[in-house]
Amino acid sequence: QVQVVESGGGLVQAGGSLKLSCVASGSTFRINSIGWYRQAPGKQRELVAAISTGGSTNYADSVMGRFTISKDNAMNTMVYLQMNSLKPEDTAVYYCNARVVTNMIRDYWGQGTQVTVSS
Repeated sequence: QVQVVESGGGLVQAGGSLKLSCVASGSTFRINSIGWYRQAPGKQRELVAAISTGGSTNYADSVMGRFTISKDNAMNTMVYLQMNSLKPEDTAVYYCNARVVTNMIRDYWGQGTQVTVSS
């Protein structure tokens, strides 16, 4: 089992920055990647950014160049999402996801953290 906890959400004005943190615990040796997803009211949950255990990253087109996902140097299962140049459309609940891939895919989710960007 893997447990995931996020922190760092809040209210910020458009153009501002926030940094989200996520820490995974438990059977972390099984994790293949950790990612950030978001869900706005009335919309489907979407991938924002993800980082593999090898350090490869991928981003949604909508956040490319504004958001950066990274891992803690000392703790491989702590992941950050630095969000710059925030826009009102970035407003959503942000969820951290730890993915374990064996002969099946198993996703572990945090409780979510609210990010609100005012115009």
